[in-house]
Amino acid sequence: MSLLVKSSRTGRDIVQVTPQSAGWRYVGFSAHRLARGESMALHTGEREYCLVILSGVISVQAGPDQWREIGQRNSVFDDKPACSVYIPHHQALSIVADSAAEIALCSAPGHGDLPPRLIAPSEVAQSVRGQGSNTRYVSDILPQSAAADHLLVVEVRTPGGHSSSYPPHKHDTENLPHESFLEETYYHRLNPEQGFAFQRVYVDDRSLDESMAVENHDVVMVPRGYHPVVVPHGYESYYLNVMAGPTRSWHFRNDPAHEWMLQR
Repeated sequence: MSLLVKSSRTGRDIVQVTPQSAGWRYVGFSAHRLARGESMALHTGEREYCLVILSGVISVQAGPDQWREIGQRNSVFDDKPACSVYIPHHQALSIVADSAAEIALCSAPGHGDLPPRLIAPSEVAQSVRGQGSNTRYVSDILPQSAAADHLLVVEVRTPGGHSSSYPPHKHDTENLPHESFLEETYYHRLNPEQGFAFQRVYVDDRSLDESMAVENHDVVMVPRGYHPVVVPHGYESYYLNVMAGPTRSWHFRNDPAHEWMLQR
């Protein structure tokens, strides 16, 4: 099974990954286009959700809580973080688009008693990682310091001609505090949208080694291994990462073959 999940270019449902389709336990992801006035409804069941408003304005009801006309971006490439909503397990969720919108539904097993809450852009920590042509811009929507059961959610913008998730790192072994086991999805966007990027997923003994050309709206699944991204000249990259595992903690191990560059 390929780790690349191709998107639908038309229609409401852009792309979907479930634990069943991925052959893993924790991470679920889907992205959707909504026309103005269009609605979606679901029940979270045994899973917690983070609803990320990628673009547009929507109104959300989660259980008894309601947020009207939230969202402030025209594009994921706007220079501001997303507005998001955390929804725990066993909640009814309804979404109405107040404008044309694109949303992401990130999920993992839920078990706690956390309330639904708005994650405003002003609450999202932003940082710069890397140097030179390895520079990228990070917005931590749901970091390990924020309350959740299993979910970790982050968005990353990478300029054209740059590498990202680099030097290659992995988080596929539960060996805390040195490394944690986390499944992960990458939801890729490109600007201009006809662009492409490259992502490789590989392990030390190369029993898994897959290199993919990803296009706008595609998803790459990372069940294990290192997973760097490279963006060609002329195109800006955005990706939304969803991670989850048995311990809600992000500890990674760099590929020793490439760690030398961090000492420069």
